[in-house]
Amino acid sequence: MPNISTKGKMMPASPIRKLVPYAEAAKKRGIRVYHLNIGQPDIKTPEIALEAIRNFDGSLVEYSHSAGNASYREKLADYYKKHNIHITAEEIIVGAGASEALLFTMQSIMDPGDEIIIPEPFYANYNGFATNAGINVVPINSSIESGFALPPIEEFEKSITGKTKAILVCNPNNPTGYLYSREELEVLKNLALKYDLFLIADEVYREFCYDGKKHYSVMNLEGLEQHVVLIDSVSKRYSMCGVRIGVMISKNKELMDTAMKFAQARLSPPSFGQIAAEAAINTPDSYFDEVLDEYLKRRDTVVEAINRMEGAFCPNPSGAFYVVAKLPIDDSDKFCQWLLEDFNYNNETVMLAPATGFYSTKGRGMDEVRISYVLNVDDLKHAMKALEEALKVYPGRKG
Repeated sequence: MPNISTKGKMMPASPIRKLVPYAEAAKKRGIRVYHLNIGQPDIKTPEIALEAIRNFDGSLVEYSHSAGNASYREKLADYYKKHNIHITAEEIIVGAGASEALLFTMQSIMDPGDEIIIPEPFYANYNGFATNAGINVVPINSSIESGFALPPIEEFEKSITGKTKAILVCNPNNPTGYLYSREELEVLKNLALKYDLFLIADEVYREFCYDGKKHYSVMNLEGLEQHVVLIDSVSKRYSMCGVRIGVMISKNKELMDTAMKFAQARLSPPSFGQIAAEAAINTPDSYFDEVLDEYLKRRDTVVEAINRMEGAFCPNPSGAFYVVAKLPIDDSDKFCQWLLEDFNYNNETVMLAPATGFYSTKGRGMDEVRISYVLNVDDLKHAMKALEEALKVYPGRKG
């Protein structure tokens, strides 16, 4: 029998999706499952984007430019200008989601065996992208006790070697919801300049900031123009994950010319996705006002409920729509599977993501879970009640 590749064997399974068979089995038993395991918002996609697809009147769905439709990139440049990010259409490459944009970035700036520093916990698929590109993730530990603030600069400096090529942050953060301040980003800027590194920022949750706090983009770090790469996406902003449109943005022309070769090798980004994404730029501000208000209620519902549970702790995040909670459990993978296989409360249970999958360091996240507050407040209250009752009877409860 032919052998599977070493890279294929190393490729991590999704910690977010690996429990799906257990959820499906629970539903077949008649149990209602509240899905808080995946960042799939239940917010309606803007009608303006849906209408653009419905009204497509072309007689041919053709390839777009490998960098994406010029009209879309020009409108994107105008969108970013409103956020005080001044770029041109030529400094944007459209990808099949932020995932492809990040892959282009990694493949363009790193060789196999090179290293990228990422504060952990981090978006689980960063591990997969790094494996795909043949590079190594060097994690820097952030802690739940500090609310997952940026680790001290000394921790970064200890990890920088001759193979270090980049630092990657997600801001606001998935999975923690932490919003990095301008001061924290200035620390990373100084590191990037001192050691001649790229600073990559995944800013797909830019619009989701709470408590009067504002998002500060790495593109606004003065003097770092040749080092910065911005990764963005329409998936969460407009609640249309399935259109698969994201972008890679940089003022570094050599980097963008290199990334363009990878973009050309895959031909072009999705045509209908670009049509929807271009139309979505005209979404009225009122849409975001309503969405933010709704997510704020959801965040407060989840955080307050968890912090009332005996032995549980959850920081109050300022961005995105996730929390990482510390629970009195022995093993988050076991616990999340047990919730689906062996537990129900009034014929209901909850599906969570084990936090182990958001760490690169083995053994971390064993007593933590990620919760996506992507359901309405009433459903979240039911889900939190189920979680509270589960913790009372879980056989592996600690403390």
